[in-house]
Amino acid sequence: MLLKTDLFPERFEAVIQSISDGVVTVDSNWRITCFNRAAEQIIGISRSKALGQHCYEVLKSNTCRDACPLQYTIETGQPVVDLTVYLTNADGIKVPVSICTAVFRDKRGKVIGGAETFRDLRQVEWFRKEIEKSYTFEDIVSKSPKIKKILDLLPTIAASESAVLITGESGTGKELFARAIHNLSKRSNHPFVAVNCGGFPDTLIESELFGYEAGAFTGATKAKPGRFALAKGGTLFLDEIGDLPPLLQVKLLRVLQEKTYEPLGSVRTVKADVRIVTATHHNLEAMVKNGRFREDLYFRINVIKLKIPPLRERKEDLPLLINHFINRFSTIQGKDISGISSDALALLMNYSYPGNVRELENIIEHGCVLCPGGLIHIKHLPEWLHPGQEMAKVATGFREMEKELIISVLKKNNWNRLAAARELGIHKTTLFRKIKRLQIKLPDKDGRHKK
Repeated sequence: MLLKTDLFPERFEAVIQSISDGVVTVDSNWRITCFNRAAEQIIGISRSKALGQHCYEVLKSNTCRDACPLQYTIETGQPVVDLTVYLTNADGIKVPVSICTAVFRDKRGKVIGGAETFRDLRQVEWFRKEIEKSYTFEDIVSKSPKIKKILDLLPTIAASESAVLITGESGTGKELFARAIHNLSKRSNHPFVAVNCGGFPDTLIESELFGYEAGAFTGATKAKPGRFALAKGGTLFLDEIGDLPPLLQVKLLRVLQEKTYEPLGSVRTVKADVRIVTATHHNLEAMVKNGRFREDLYFRINVIKLKIPPLRERKEDLPLLINHFINRFSTIQGKDISGISSDALALLMNYSYPGNVRELENIIEHGCVLCPGGLIHIKHLPEWLHPGQEMAKVATGFREMEKELIISVLKKNNWNRLAAARELGIHKTTLFRKIKRLQIKLPDKDGRHKK
């Protein structure tokens, strides 16, 4: 590829900026010389910040360190086409992209740089995961210390075969953690089967779990495998285990003890080759005390316990989750929604979320549907969230709280912006924008300078 942008610079710039894929060019020193609007949106870094930086400092690909596609192309002259990699955006979220590379040469054929284009695959990835339900711990969006502690434990938990009990309020994402455990385990090549124990009548839950033989009851014209059989070799996730009827609690206990079960109407014993992961929003300890849940079963399923905190106890995750859902739904709906206004964010930050992450997801989807583009404002959010005349006070209060938090973290880190951004869990450019927006006055020297 011969670089001829000096002949038609305006035309070249117009074409580059109109492309929906991210476009990045570098010189022979790996410094960025072009960074279009699509790249800004995907990475979350402005063009002015990116230009002149080393490409690996901005793109932060999982291939940068050991197998850089652009380096391969520049060294060999061979293009890379449609390679799927992950870039880390300004919020620390890994974005799946499909990249293509090309080399730049001058009129004499000398290599003077290279170009990389990348297409956002989040929509494709989301649809694929919805079909396959193949979530990993990387799909759990959080910077909460409580969640990070759980994430650190997941690989160790997944490596064992012990039963896991996941507790937490409805909507906290218990199934997402269960799927992550499965996909990190040695059973990941086998099925993950989920059953809501409260979703079936008492008369049907037994046949759903264990299956039945033909003629086992009226209408059973042919045999049907149960969820234990469907999950063979994999993981069986029993959601809302606290809603399991007493008779089924006895039968499940036997399966956990003996690793076998019998389908309805059968005299044969079947081996239960599954790992059991359970979840509940109930207080099982209280249910054991009042006789509503078997104590011996509770001890069997409670070998490893994970407690997922409600969203109201990890408000620091709200901005991250809001951006995550905006990116997802704006991509699905084909809209150019860049973010959320400060007053709308203040409103969401002060809401208690009884429905937790699931409720927040629904709120943002509602906002993306009504928002034509640009920023989501209060008017785009569900009407029952709309505030009265106190909104201005809430927004002002939130901005003051945010300002005080940032100042305190800056002071703690001797005004070193990079260290403060790291502690806050945000990208340094995001911190710079907040400092400017909140009109925070910085000292002439910071923690990076020697006294």
